[in-house]
Amino acid sequence: MDNPSSTTGWRRPVTTPSLPEVHATIRIPVNANVWRKIIAFTGPGLMVAVGYMDPGNWATDLAGGAKFGYTLLSVILLSNFMAILLQHLSLKLGIVTGRDLAQACRDHFSRPVSLFLWFLCEIAIAACDLAEVIGSAIALNLLLGIPLVVGVVLTACDVLLILLLQNKGFRILECIVATLIFIIGGCFAFELIISHPSVSSIFGNLIPKPVIVLNPDMLYIAIGILGATVMPHNLYLHSSIVQTRAYERNDEGKAMAIKFATLDSTAALLCAFFINAAILIVSAAAFHSTSYKNVTDINDAYQLLSPVLGVPLASTLFALALLASGQNSTLTGTLAGQIVMEGFLNIRLRPWMRRLITRLIAIVPAVIVAVLYGEKGVGNLLILSQVILSLQLSFAVIPLVWFTGEKNKMGQFTNHLYLSITAWITTGVIVILNGYLLFQTIVGWLK
Repeated sequence: MDNPSSTTGWRRPVTTPSLPEVHATIRIPVNANVWRKIIAFTGPGLMVAVGYMDPGNWATDLAGGAKFGYTLLSVILLSNFMAILLQHLSLKLGIVTGRDLAQACRDHFSRPVSLFLWFLCEIAIAACDLAEVIGSAIALNLLLGIPLVVGVVLTACDVLLILLLQNKGFRILECIVATLIFIIGGCFAFELIISHPSVSSIFGNLIPKPVIVLNPDMLYIAIGILGATVMPHNLYLHSSIVQTRAYERNDEGKAMAIKFATLDSTAALLCAFFINAAILIVSAAAFHSTSYKNVTDINDAYQLLSPVLGVPLASTLFALALLASGQNSTLTGTLAGQIVMEGFLNIRLRPWMRRLITRLIAIVPAVIVAVLYGEKGVGNLLILSQVILSLQLSFAVIPLVWFTGEKNKMGQFTNHLYLSITAWITTGVIVILNGYLLFQTIVGWLK
């Protein structure tokens, strides 16, 4: 027996929907104008964009700008195009099938395969949470002088905030994420103004140059930017949270939802591009023409920004943006963890239990490393978390492209030939680059 929706009159199947507590809770005005529909669909894209500006991406952007100036801006732009494509496929899967990516994998694959994919995804989410914990701890250390160990422990307290917010409605979470993104963007807009970058160099380097491939050092950082841009948990997350909108679950309603959700996602990811590009541009303007070309560490960048630029506020805003970035990841990491566990295993844990497990997995190794090895060890742990994310990415991207290209799953919304070709090429690039980055990282550790 079907359960009718209380918001639009469409009926949904017996199967438990993704994130059932917020499923179809945000009403979409049927006869409203385009702008009201855009506003109604705005939100999920911003939550997904958080993963493209998390602390794990900062090191590669800083290193690329300090060492090679503006040259690698084209790589950030290319990464952004890849992200826009994959997030479009993710939201389309959720809207058309009514299943998030984790549920779709459980539907399609055998139990052992699903459990294997679930295990890999849990490791990736823990790694992402680790990056968030470390990023927040570093920011607290830079802003307030709080020791890294204490900062790592303090980040565990955000579980109380998450539990409170989950009871206030999904729009509250979206608004908080949007506010934190606005803070990050505002901080870097200020950094851009005071760093006086070369506008002609910025636009001139949005087009890829052969030197990126010919210079081994530049190629390695470029691969790091490309390989670490798309976060695997974002694909699971997006396919779920687009279903929070109460659109009609027929072909016409789904087409409308895909259209406006894609606008939301694309606009949000362009904001992520601005922030990632701003990190590289500020690093290039501040350090590339000085003796600080080897700046690759977040702490070094913080210490040097104000003296180099001659503006005391520069370093403070840099750390504030880092803190906002780390806290934003808390919100999306919570949801992604719930979606993955419920989707793959078809079991539900209380939100506080799920969050506590994830936080302990991230906090315990961070505390141990911070106590034993200090700042350098924590930095290395941040790099390790990105390697783990790179490992898992292929296992999320391949099923996504596969499912959205299947007629029996997507019907009239199946990927067109040109979209399928582009998606598989993108998948191949991601798999190869992440494999190469992993190989180089392991070789570097063994030396």
